[in-house]
Amino acid sequence: MSIRYRYSKWDGTQEPIRASAEELLDELTKDILAYGDLQSAMQRLVERGMQTRQGMRMQGLRDLINQIRREKERQLKQYDLESMMSELEETLGRIIRMEREELERRLAEARDSGEDEGPEEGMKEMLEKLVQKKLGQLDNLPGSVGGTFKELMDYEFLDEEAREEFQKLMDMLRQKMLDPYAREMSERMHNMGPGEMEAIKQMLSDLNEMLERERMGLDPGYDEFKQRYRGAFPDMPDTLEEFVEELQRRISQMHSLMNSLSDGARESLEQMMQAQLTDPELGELMASLAENLEALHPTRRRMNGYPFEGEEELSWDEAMQLMSKMQDMEELEAQIRRAQASRGLEGIDMEKLREALGEEAEEDVEALRRLAREMEEAGYLRFKDGRMELTPKGHRRIGQKALRDIFGHMKKDRRAAHEVRRTGIGVEDVQESKRYEFGDPFRLNIPKTILNSVERSGPGVPVRMSPDDLEIYKPEHQTRSATVLLLDQSRSMDMSGDFFGAKKVALALHSLISGQFPKDDLHIVGFSLMAEEIKARDLPETGASDSAPGTNMHHGLQLAREYLAKRKCENKQIIMITDGEPTAHMEQGYPYFAWPPSMATVQATLQEVKRCTKDGIIINVFMLDTSYYLIDFMEHVTKINRGRAFFTTADRLGEYILVDYINHKRTRIRP
Repeated sequence: MSIRYRYSKWDGTQEPIRASAEELLDELTKDILAYGDLQSAMQRLVERGMQTRQGMRMQGLRDLINQIRREKERQLKQYDLESMMSELEETLGRIIRMEREELERRLAEARDSGEDEGPEEGMKEMLEKLVQKKLGQLDNLPGSVGGTFKELMDYEFLDEEAREEFQKLMDMLRQKMLDPYAREMSERMHNMGPGEMEAIKQMLSDLNEMLERERMGLDPGYDEFKQRYRGAFPDMPDTLEEFVEELQRRISQMHSLMNSLSDGARESLEQMMQAQLTDPELGELMASLAENLEALHPTRRRMNGYPFEGEEELSWDEAMQLMSKMQDMEELEAQIRRAQASRGLEGIDMEKLREALGEEAEEDVEALRRLAREMEEAGYLRFKDGRMELTPKGHRRIGQKALRDIFGHMKKDRRAAHEVRRTGIGVEDVQESKRYEFGDPFRLNIPKTILNSVERSGPGVPVRMSPDDLEIYKPEHQTRSATVLLLDQSRSMDMSGDFFGAKKVALALHSLISGQFPKDDLHIVGFSLMAEEIKARDLPETGASDSAPGTNMHHGLQLAREYLAKRKCENKQIIMITDGEPTAHMEQGYPYFAWPPSMATVQATLQEVKRCTKDGIIINVFMLDTSYYLIDFMEHVTKINRGRAFFTTADRLGEYILVDYINHKRTRIRP
C-alpha cells in the first residue's frame, strides 16, 4: 500500500505545525542539563525553533527576524522612490508646456493681426510685451522642481487649463502636508477658502490645547475633542494615548519618506511644502503640535530613511503606504527582539506579523506561544511564583531521554557488554509485565503484545503491530543494592564542559534504577569546596560551582558512607565522577582548601576510603583527566578499596557507568 502526499501553497486551512509535549521536553533537555535553568532553556527554544519528528520546521524568533530582513531587502531592491518626484516634475513640465503653448498662440495672433493704426495697435503692443515677459519668466525658471514650483506660485497663468492644473497640484501638496494631522479635513481642501483654513487652524489649536493639558497632568478633555472633531478623525481610538500614537505614526511616515529621498529630491519637496505655508499662524500651530506629540510619544527612531535602489515606479500614495510597511517591519523586528530578551511573546503584534510575513509566520508564533501551555497540560511542567519548574513526570522524562541518548550511542555489536559471563542467581521471569521503553532488556511477552495490537487496531489478520504495542516481562531481581553517585561540581568540571556529561549520566542512572531496578537505592551527592545531597528532582537544574574553589572528596565520601550505613542491603557502592585530585578536606566541621593539594587533605581523603572499605562499600572512580597526580592518587584509592578506576571522557562516560551497573546487577559474586 503506497502513501501519497499532496503539497500546496499555504492558505491558512492546513493543519498548523505542532510538536508533541514529549518532543518539546526532549528538545529542551540538553539546554536544561547544560545551563540548569528551565526558563532559559524554554527561551532559547523559542529563539531558535525546532525540527519536529515529522520533519517540519517550526520557526523560532531568529528565523522570523531573518525573514523580516529579507522582506525589507526585497522591498528596497524593488522600488524607485525618486519616481514619485519624477511624477511631480512631469506634472509641472506639462503645466509649463500648456502655458507656453497658450502664450505662443497669443503672440502669433497678435503678430498676424495686421499693422492698423489706432488704439488696437497699442493693445497689440501691450499684449506682445506681456506675452514676451511671461515667456521670459518661463525661460528663467529654476532648474529644480521645488524652485520651479515656488516661482509658479506667484505666476499669473494666461492658460485657464494650466491654472487649474497648477491649483490641483497645490491642493494635493497641501493635502499631503496636512494629511497626517487631519486626513478627512485635508481631503476637502480643494480650492480651500478662508473658511476652510480657519476651521483647520481652530482644530489644530484645540488639539494643541488638549495635548498641553495632558502634559501638565490635567484632564485633557479627550471625549469632548473626539465628539467635536469626529468628522476630521472618523476612526479615533478610545484613548488619548492611542490617538497620539496614531498621529505620530502618520507624521513619522512623512519624515521617513523625506529622509529616504536623495538630497536634491528632499530639498525640492521641502521647498514645495514650505511654499504652501503662506499663513504664519498655521505654521506656528503645526510646529507646536510636533513638539507636543514628541513630548508625549517620542518617535525619532521611526523616522529613519531607507536606501531604495529598485526600478518600479511609485505614486505619492503608494510611497506613503510603503513607508508604513517598512516602519511596521522595523517595529515588528523590535518587538521580536524584546521577546528574545525574555519579555514574552505577548508583545508581538500578530496582525502586523501576518501582514508582513503571511499566515504561516503567524502560526509559528502561535505554536511558540503554546509550548509552555502544552507541556503544562501534559504534566511535564508547572508554574510556581510566576516561574516554570519541572514536575516529577518531567524529571522522569529527562532521565529517560538521557538514558536513550547514552544507549543510543553504543554500537550494536557492543550489546554483548550486557551479557553475563559468570553464573549466579541472576533474574527470573514472572507474569508481571510492562510496556517496553527504550533501553529495557528485550524480554518480550508475546501474548500480551499481540493482545495490545488487537485492542488497538481491532480484530483481523494480519495483526499489525506498532512499537507502542510491545510489552516485556518485568524482571524480579534477587539482589538489592544501594548506590551513591558522587558528582564533582568543582569549577574545573564546568570550565572543561565535563559537568554536562556527568550530570547527564546521573540522570540516566537515576532513570535506569527507578525504572528497571525499583528496589535499589540511589543517592546523589555533589562536592566542590563542601559536599551536599542533590535531590533527583533538582538534578536537571543543578550547576557546577562558580564561586569557591575546591574538590572536597573527603566530605563527599563521608556523606556517602553515612548514607549507605543506613541501607540494609547486601551490595553497597560509590560511583565517583571527577576530573582532579582532592584539594580540600574537613577539619572540625569546616572545609580546609590548599593548592597544590596538602598532605593533610590527601591523608584525610584516604582515611575516609579506608572507612568505606571497612564498611564493605566498593568505590568505583571515573576520571576525566589523566594528570600524573590524579592517576597516582587513584592508584592509592583502588589499592585500599579494591574497587576500579576508569580513565574516560565525558562523552563516553555514560556507557561505562551504565553498562557496568547493569553487569553488576546481573552477576552475584559468591564468597
